Amino acid sequence: MDDWQNLTAELAAMERAATATLAAYIGKDGVDACQPAAYDLAFAAAEIAAFGALAHSDTMADPVMRDLLAGVFAAQILPGTVMRCDRVTAACGSDAAPFAASPLYGRLLSAAAPDAGARIVAGGTAYREISTSEESDMARSSFWRFGQDVVAPLAERIHREDLTVPETILAPLREMGAFGLSIPERFGGLAPDDGEDSAAMLAITEALSAASLGAAGSLITRPEILARAVLAGGTEAQKAHWLPRIAVGDPLCAISITEPDYGSDVASLALKARKVAGGWTLSGAKTWCTFAGKAGLLMVVARTDDTPGHTPRHRGLSLFLVEKPPTDAHEFTVTQPTGGTMTGKAIPTIGYRGMHSFNMAYDDFFVPDANLIGGEEGRGRGFYLTMAGMVGGRMQTAARACGLMMAAIDAASAYAEDRKVFGVPLAQHGLVQDRIAGMAAKLAACRALAYRTGALVDRGDDGSSDGAGRMEASLAKLIACRCAEEVTRDALQLFGGMGYAEETSVSRYFVDARVLSIFEGAEETLALKVIARELLARAEA
Repeated sequence: MDDWQNLTAELAAMERAATATLAAYIGKDGVDACQPAAYDLAFAAAEIAAFGALAHSDTMADPVMRDLLAGVFAAQILPGTVMRCDRVTAACGSDAAPFAASPLYGRLLSAAAPDAGARIVAGGTAYREISTSEESDMARSSFWRFGQDVVAPLAERIHREDLTVPETILAPLREMGAFGLSIPERFGGLAPDDGEDSAAMLAITEALSAASLGAAGSLITRPEILARAVLAGGTEAQKAHWLPRIAVGDPLCAISITEPDYGSDVASLALKARKVAGGWTLSGAKTWCTFAGKAGLLMVVARTDDTPGHTPRHRGLSLFLVEKPPTDAHEFTVTQPTGGTMTGKAIPTIGYRGMHSFNMAYDDFFVPDANLIGGEEGRGRGFYLTMAGMVGGRMQTAARACGLMMAAIDAASAYAEDRKVFGVPLAQHGLVQDRIAGMAAKLAACRALAYRTGALVDRGDDGSSDGAGRMEASLAKLIACRCAEEVTRDALQLFGGMGYAEETSVSRYFVDARVLSIFEGAEETLALKVIARELLARAEA
C-alpha cells in the first residue's frame, strides 16, 4: 500500500527526532547518562524497523494478508512506539509538542481494517506462508517435516524428564547438514563459497524451533557462532582442520563466554589464560555454557592480557578451542595427565531443556597453542571475533523466536476452533480473533525483519558504523524475543486452565520463550550498549 510508504517515513522521522534530542541531551556522556530513555529509543527503533520490514516485504505469498497484518501491527504496537519516543524527549526535558498529539498517532490507531481479525483467523496458516528463495523454501519445507515428524513427538518427554537431546534427533540433523549452515562449501558446509546464505539458515532455524526450542532449534546456534568466529579470525590451518568437522556435527559445539560476575559484559571477562610451554592453561569460572556436556568442542573466551591499568579491557581477550569428551551426564569432570581439570554441572531451569546449560570451572586446564584462534595474531582479538560470531547467533535467535511463535499460534488457533465457550467456538469471538491477529502480526513483522537483516548482512551493506551488522541483528533479536514472550503468553491464555497444565504444549512454549530475551545478549545490554549507542553514533555522523 502507498500509505505504508508515507507511514514508514513519518515513523522514521519521529525516531530521528527522538534520537537527536537524546544525543543533544547526553552529549559525550554516553547512553549510561540516561538509560531509561536510551532503552525506550532502542525498542522504538526495533518496532519501527519491524513494521517497515513487514509493510514493504515481498516475501509473503498473499500481499492482501501482508497488508492486513501490517495494519494490525500498526494499530496494536506502534501507538506504544509513539509513547516511547515521547518518553525519550520528556526525559531530556524537551518542551517540543508530544508525538502523540500529531496526526500520526490517530492514523496508527485506525490502521487496522475493521474485519482484520476475522479475515486473518479465516486465512488459516496464510499468516506464515512466505517465499524467500528456492533453496531456502526447500530447506524450510524439509526441516519442517523433520521437526514435526521426528522432533515434536519427543519434545514433551525431553522437556518433562529433563533429558539430553537423543541421537534419534542428532544423527539425522548431521546427515541433513544442519551444523554447517554458515560454513562454506569448500569446508564441507552448506554456505556458498562466495558469500553467505542467511535466508536458508533462518528458514531451517525457525522450522526446527517450531518443533522444539531446546531439543532442535537451538542445536545449530553454537556451530553458527563458532564457525563465524573461526572464519573471521582463524588461521588457514585452523579453518581446514575444524570447519569440516563442525559442519558434520563431529564434534558438537558449545560456547563458553558468560561468567558469574559479568553476564553480558563480555569486555570485562576474567577467566585467565596463562602462557606455558606449548600452550596455555585456563583458570576460572564460566556459567550458562549451553550443551557443554554433549559437546566435544568448546569456544572459550579467556583473558590473555591482564596487565594492571590496561585499557580498554576488551583488548586483552582471546578465543580458544577447547576439546573434551562428550557426555550425556548432567555433571562431569575432565582431568588431564598434567593435573589440569575442567568440571561442569547442569543448571536446573524452568524451560529450554534438552541441551542443558552448565556452570563450568577450569583449573590449570591445558590448551595447546594450535587451539588459540588466529594463532599469535589472534591474541587480544577475542572480543572482536566473539562479536563476529554473535551477529549470526542473534539473527538465528530471532528465527528461533519466530519458530516458537509459529508453534504457539498454530496451537492456539487449533484450540480456538475446537473449544466452545457459551455455545460458540472460541475462534468466532471477536476478542479472540483480535488476539490471534495480533499474535500473527507480531510474528510476521519479526520474521520480515529477520530475513531483511540476513539479506543486508549477506550483502555487507548493513549501514553500521562498524560495518558488522551488529545493530541490525540486535534489532531483530530484541523485538522477536520480546514478541515471543507475548505471543506464547497469549496462546497459553487462550487455552485457559488447560494452558497452565504441563500436558499442553503451550505451557512449554511459554517457559521456553522466557529465555530468549536473556541469552545471546541480554535485552538490556542489546538495547543500551549496541542499539542505542549505534543510533546515537549515526546521529552524530
